[in-house]
Amino acid sequence: MLLDAMRTLIKHALASTEPKDAVSVSAWVRSRRDAKGFSFLELNDGSCLTNLQAVVDSNVPGYEQIALLTTGASVIVEGRLVASPAAGQKWEIHATSLKMVGLADASYPLQKKGHSLEFLRTIAHLRPRSNLFGAVFRTRSRLAYAIHRFFQERDFVYVHTPIITASDCEGAGEMFRVTTFKEGSAPAPAVDFFGKPTFLTVSGQLEAETFASALSNVYTFGPTFRAENSNTSRHAAEFWMIEPEMAFCDLAGDMDLSEEFIKATARHALEDCAEDLGLFQKFVDKTLHERLAFVLERPFQRVAYTDALEILAKSGRTFEHPVQYGLNFQSEHERFLTEEHFRCPVTVFNYPREIKPFYMRLNDDGKTVAAMDVLVPGIGEVIGGSQREERLEVLEENMRLQKLQPEAYWWYLDLRRYGTVPHAGFGLGFERLLMFLTGVSNIRDVIPFARTPGNVEF
Repeated sequence: MLLDAMRTLIKHALASTEPKDAVSVSAWVRSRRDAKGFSFLELNDGSCLTNLQAVVDSNVPGYEQIALLTTGASVIVEGRLVASPAAGQKWEIHATSLKMVGLADASYPLQKKGHSLEFLRTIAHLRPRSNLFGAVFRTRSRLAYAIHRFFQERDFVYVHTPIITASDCEGAGEMFRVTTFKEGSAPAPAVDFFGKPTFLTVSGQLEAETFASALSNVYTFGPTFRAENSNTSRHAAEFWMIEPEMAFCDLAGDMDLSEEFIKATARHALEDCAEDLGLFQKFVDKTLHERLAFVLERPFQRVAYTDALEILAKSGRTFEHPVQYGLNFQSEHERFLTEEHFRCPVTVFNYPREIKPFYMRLNDDGKTVAAMDVLVPGIGEVIGGSQREERLEVLEENMRLQKLQPEAYWWYLDLRRYGTVPHAGFGLGFERLLMFLTGVSNIRDVIPFARTPGNVEF
């Protein structure tokens, strides 16, 4: 049987504290070396970074197929787990039987040599078998679990918000239309599938607010889509978002949770993804451990937008993008604040009203909103959030100023009519977080199948 109850994952075999008389390993061949009367197979099943060496004598059943077991072939090896005399490995398996499961012919593209990231993106269906991408996607899985654990331990309720929506959360209009009309036919929303224009969601925040108004603390963690024609290393058309929403919470509480969240994920990466982080440290970002420890050890600095603007203006630096009131900070500004001026993670708050979405709470000055961005060294912004506008009349006015129709958000406005409360939340792109925690510099390399302008392979 291929799915044998006796199957041992390589990560468990390598973690063994004592020899074992009977193990069964199902894996792929990374390399084969032949000697007189026996062969060495380097095996990996994706459960960990380290390979397990199998020593296969010529008298072992199945050895007659050894010449067919080239890189990429799949096998089942049964045998004894014994201490290895070779340097750098604790255990090896002495085979008692060998079974070929699947061949890999000479066209297999992942031979044992270096491959560029650009090339590996062209074979996204095979790149998880490489050391780097195996590490990336194991880390992605473990961090997803850590995120759920973080919120569940704090009594947040996990809410599945819709992927198809009629609401533009950000008010920017950069949304993908969903329709059943065939190409070339005239759009008529009233007779389309949903009877109105519908889109792929850019955020689950508005829907999450409805649940926070009933269940107090909730979070979403799901795919979002933005039709922003930005072909950069930090943008993707499809990505995953983590969005907590808290009732009876103000901006200060929102900042507290966001900073706690960043520290918790950095701690989890260092403690529970140590082997894979070791690969990133060696081959991707030699400052990774230092940067994550830096975030863990230092308190976050909080600075108002106007004060941050003054710091940048007086820095004496020539920035590529202008620094002036009413503009969002660019990555170069954010990294200057975290890496050179404050030398710690920074949370910037109270942004100008005109550059933020309609749902953010207007401050008493009438000019700024209770918004915040969390900036970290090496990346810049990783979290954006705000206290939401809970006052019905002010929210309706915000919508009109941004040329939105309040009638289209009737259900959202109802939350302010029926028992409104102060509430706040934030959004975090999961891929941006992974870039920060792994040092991988391109968003295309931390998501299994990247969707970017002009690219929708696989």
